[in-house]
Amino acid sequence: MPGIVPGNMPGSGLDDDERRARQEAHWLVKEFGAEAQLYAAMKAEEAIEQKDFGRCARWKRVLEILADGPTDLRRGAAAK
Repeated sequence: MPGIVPGNMPGSGLDDDERRARQEAHWLVKEFGAEAQLYAAMKAEEAIEQKDFGRCARWKRVLEILADGPTDLRRGAAAK
């Protein structure tokens, strides 16, 4: 089907980048708990230093998801 990103269901409302950022945020909380934001910030800083702005944007989104709190991690397709 044209216009459908692999791995997404039609009507899910999430593009592949958003889905990946949410998965990363969920994993960080599971692995690092309260330190998840610090880890994400360090990864974003590393991406900036390497001038990898696509990766930097993803880590920025991960930080936004983490800042929104745990309810945002559970919302899934209902999010933005």
